[in-house]
Formats: sequence, structure tokens, C-alpha cells
Amino acid sequence: MKVTRAVLPFLPLCQRLLPDKLPGKLAGLSLALLKATALEIAILAGHLLLYPSGIVQERRSPLSSLPSPDDAGTPQLPTEAKPPVVLLHGFIDNRSVFVLLRRSLAQHGRQQIESLNYSPLTCDIRTAAELLGRHIEEICERTGSRQVDIVGHSLGGLIGRYYVQRLGGDFRVRTLVTLGTPHSGTRVAPLANAHPIVRQMRPGSGLIEELTRPAPGCRTHFVSFWSDLDHLMDPMESACIDHPDLTVQNVRVSGVGHLALPVHPAVATGIRQVLDTARTAAEADPHVGGLTVA
Repeated sequence: MKVTRAVLPFLPLCQRLLPDKLPGKLAGLSLALLKATALEIAILAGHLLLYPSGIVQERRSPLSSLPSPDDAGTPQLPTEAKPPVVLLHGFIDNRSVFVLLRRSLAQHGRQQIESLNYSPLTCDIRTAAELLGRHIEEICERTGSRQVDIVGHSLGGLIGRYYVQRLGGDFRVRTLVTLGTPHSGTRVAPLANAHPIVRQMRPGSGLIEELTRPAPGCRTHFVSFWSDLDHLMDPMESACIDHPDLTVQNVRVSGVGHLALPVHPAVATGIRQVLDTARTAAEADPHVGGLTVA
């Protein structure tokens, strides 16, 4: 991986930190922003080390009652059976980003956790969503579960939403949790437009427009975690879901950057609480507001 590629996600943040009027702006820099930036850099360094371990698709046990090898040795608290959790990574990433979140879920009773890798050569979110649908059917058949919960980081959340909203996935997905997902599109890093998936994540793209269309009777409960310091969301509120037909809870996270969302322990606690108290679309309150969890 070239250094320029690793630094690219931080260019918008650096522009905020180092504007044209440097002396005046530096005096007003937010301490929270500096801490979040330092945490993002540390997480990026750690993730680059873990990245090779997540390239290969994980092995899946034919026995649904057994935890995966990634969870070996993790103490589990006694709890009732719950739907499998499917973890979807973001753009140019893999399942290694979920190491800590997976461990947290397993420790609190989630025995069926699937981390899916989609191909880095994938050039269309719609195609990735169709593949996700086939994976979920296989998971339900193998585990005997009628539904699953999905946690998607960044692009992974958009793939999950397209599957639920446009491909009938609301029959299979009880709860879709998204972390820093550009639901309304993001304008960050315009030079990356050469990649077709990046173009699909732009405001006004055909795919983003599809997700604004009516979705009457959608049964999935949507929960979107968005951060006020997410340097890859422009505007930051684009990580919120705003759709009249969807049952949505937008959760505001303070002091956490984009890369930290699937890693931060406070966010992991919030995800567990959301999944453990999941309600059907008919029972959930569509007007639940934001909640600061970090």
C-alpha cells in the first residue's frame, strides 16, 4: 500500500486543521478534534498491521452453536439465543476491522457472528448487495435462524441498506446498524471519483437517489451511528438516515472519528444495546433522536 493512499482519508481533516489563515485558526482548534485525529492515526497504524489477517474469508463451522475460531478463548456471558450478526466492512478494507467489536459481541452472548469480505474488485454496490443476499440465505439455512442482524461500517452499511430496502432484504434483516455510512452521499476526496463505487457514494448519484424512493412496509429497524468528527462525511449529517417510510434511530457519537467507529468501546456498547433491545418496525419509535455515546 502506497503511503499516499494511506494518507488520503486524512486530507480533508488536515485541511480543517491547516487552513489558509493558519495563526488565527490554530488558536481555536478543538482539543476534541486533536484527540480524535491522534486516535484515528493510531487506529490506522494498528489496522495496517492487522489487515493481512483479514484478507482471506473466514472459515465457517457447520455447527451453528459453536463460536468461530476468532472468538476462541473469549469468555461468554449466559444469554438467550439471538439472531446471527453479519459484519460488513468499508471501502478498501476487510473483516480485520471488526476484531474488537466481534470480541465484544461474543463476550456478551452472540455465538453466531459472520464477518463477510466482499471483493476489493467490486465496482457496483448493487452487485455487492445481491451477493450479500445470497450469503444471508446461506447463513440462515446453516444456522436455522429466520433473521439476522447486520452491522456495516461506511460502505458496508450502504450495501446492507440497499439489500434491505431495494432487494427485499427486510424479510431477513431484523436490525441494520450502520457506522459512518454516507446515506445521503459524501463529497470528500473528489479525486477518488475514478472508482465507480466512490461515484455511487456521491450526493445525487443514481444509487443514492434509489434509496430516497418509497419503501412502504419495510420491516427492518435501522440504527445509524454518526460522528460529529467524521472526516469522511461531508456534510457530517449525511451519515444520518432520513426517510419517511423507514423506522430509524440516528445516534450521534461525540469525539470519535471515522476509523474509530467500529473500534471504540463506547460505540461497541451502543451497538450491543441496540441489538439486545431490537424491536420490530411496528413497535419501534421512528422519532427517537440522537444519543451521545462517547
